[in-house]
Amino acid sequence: MDLFSLGEDNGNGSGRLLADRMRPVNLDEYIGQEHIVGRGKLLRRAIEADQVSSILLYGPPGCGKTTLAHIISHHTQGEFVRLNAVEASVKDVREVIERAQSNKALYGSKTILFLDEVHRFNSSRQDALLPAVEKGTITFIGATTENPFHYVNGALMSRSTLFQLESLTSEHSLIAMKRALADEQRGLGFMDLKADEDALQHIATMANGDIRRALNALELAAMTTAPESDGSVHITLEVAEESIRRPIVKADESTQYDVLSAFHKSIRGSSDAALFWFLYAVEKLGMDPMTFIRRLIAASSEDIGLANPQAMVQAVSALDAYRNNGWPEAKLNIAQAILFAVESPKSNGVVMAIANVMDSLEDLKSAEVPLHLRDTHYKGAAQLGHEGYQYPHNFPGHYVKQDYLPKAISRRVFYQATEQGNEAKIRHNQQLRRGQ
Repeated sequence: MDLFSLGEDNGNGSGRLLADRMRPVNLDEYIGQEHIVGRGKLLRRAIEADQVSSILLYGPPGCGKTTLAHIISHHTQGEFVRLNAVEASVKDVREVIERAQSNKALYGSKTILFLDEVHRFNSSRQDALLPAVEKGTITFIGATTENPFHYVNGALMSRSTLFQLESLTSEHSLIAMKRALADEQRGLGFMDLKADEDALQHIATMANGDIRRALNALELAAMTTAPESDGSVHITLEVAEESIRRPIVKADESTQYDVLSAFHKSIRGSSDAALFWFLYAVEKLGMDPMTFIRRLIAASSEDIGLANPQAMVQAVSALDAYRNNGWPEAKLNIAQAILFAVESPKSNGVVMAIANVMDSLEDLKSAEVPLHLRDTHYKGAAQLGHEGYQYPHNFPGHYVKQDYLPKAISRRVFYQATEQGNEAKIRHNQQLRRGQ
């Protein structure tokens, strides 16, 4: 049984959307993802030979994950079952496994289970799949828009080959629409239809790489445009603009993490990019500006630190501005703090100092406070030997050399200032104090 075939009909597919009618049924019709299904590629060879092993298909919405599964369903001689993780239960999975066991024992046939939106399958439901996947009772195909390393059990990941699909482009949408216009059986070729090139280009651009959305818009334009006097239908740019208006911005959880990561990494090297990712996230994806202000504050110590301590001041001031004025009034304040941070000299000295101390904590079982550093506010402290501390302000340069660390690590150096910005002065002082 092929669940993808449910509802299919003959003729031009009346009653089904154009995007469904035009869904590719073989790899020659498949658009994009040449890096995994191009001629000679591993996945293509496996599909054509009906030898697909357990795989995970990871990529943004509309990139062709479900379509690939659809093609596999047409190539396999075994049973192909599709479940949606949003609706499927452990009971549903077990029923598929039991039927697969029967088919294998009685007929020697295999079963492929396609689990759409596998990231919505919780851990216990994923665990129910493991024994059947390990034994080869079922071949598992999972599709997800979320990073599988965050949402798919490690055991299931290790038993599946991961294929990462890329976002499609407007050129891919153009190819799909032109095929639909020419196809008389499944597409719109049965109509006397003319679509201007700029109209198709507009739909492709607005669809933002989502072929289904492009085909839906094309179909809407074709079916709602009044025929000319000769019975033909003309899709102009004006008609196209009415059929599809705004690009879809894909903002799943993984995308938001990726944008935040791009923002932080850009703070280390590009004012233009840091400002772009911040405004893109807030204005286009609807993310909370506070998320980026928090990251900016963290970066002020992680990537700038004492090379320019004012970066932290600017970042915290931006936080206050946002709390007091809200958005979009605080947009300028936050942008200023971002640009100040990016253009500041950089240092990871704070990060390295913490890491060095943590390494020492791992080495030490315990640390005794040197006698001369111990509390002396009570009578009898001198009798216990808690004396000998030298007050730095009584010495030239307000510094005196004495031990401050536990004896076992008294010569360790944790913070080593760089030569960046303000840290150059700190480094000079460190060298003087160490007699270098």
